[in-house]
Amino acid sequence: MQVKDTVAVITGGTTGMGLATARRLVTAGARVVVMGRSEASGKAAADELGPRAAFVAGDVNDDDALVRLMDTAAELGELRTLVCCAGGIYTKRIMGSRLMGLEEFQSVIQTNLVGTFNTIRHAVPRMSAHPLVEEDRGVIITTSSIAAWDGQIGLSAYAASKAAVAGMTLPLARELAEHAIRVVTIAPGLFDTAVLDDVSERTRAALRTQLPHPKRFGEIDEFAALAEHVIGNTMINGASLRLDAALRM
Repeated sequence: MQVKDTVAVITGGTTGMGLATARRLVTAGARVVVMGRSEASGKAAADELGPRAAFVAGDVNDDDALVRLMDTAAELGELRTLVCCAGGIYTKRIMGSRLMGLEEFQSVIQTNLVGTFNTIRHAVPRMSAHPLVEEDRGVIITTSSIAAWDGQIGLSAYAASKAAVAGMTLPLARELAEHAIRVVTIAPGLFDTAVLDDVSERTRAALRTQLPHPKRFGEIDEFAALAEHVIGNTMINGASLRLDAALRM
């Protein structure tokens, strides 16, 4: 499906990979609505992206905010692309001095998994109402992580949430096939995002040694480039694509 003259919604689109994807799609000719919880980050993102972009403040678990998000997209045209980047990483053990409680576990699942599903739930009726563009009515891209398969100590909640995002990709793709809506997940490895801001250079160097090739952290525009390719390549459907420099942790 072509990107030019379509409308894309990107949750978590005011920073990091989401913002990089918004930049890429705007450059390719799309109109983009980004969603995030921070008014300041959202305004800055909208100002940077220019007149082809809009910002909606809100949380992916807030139904009213998601309705506003989809309504804003509808004002710009036919919603064809949804990219779900909202979420966060969380590290805590279940034994020791600093324990993860049940509420903390549930919060991670709520944000990373339930929020992703909730956004898709709101977007699909809008997408399915549109006529075909080439072979598609729409494309949904979700964000998992290599932690879904290679989760490390302390990442039980995060890994569970990201494994579930990957796990619902194929069932959703099969269900939405009759509506010509594709569902694809991107699972990044070690990327140079805000998550690594507080990591020491010594630890960064140690992490880089684990990367087969290239021996560097991924760049957010490389995530955006893959997202753009997925939109344009109709044969990519129902897949979870690792973007990780062959890293197996």
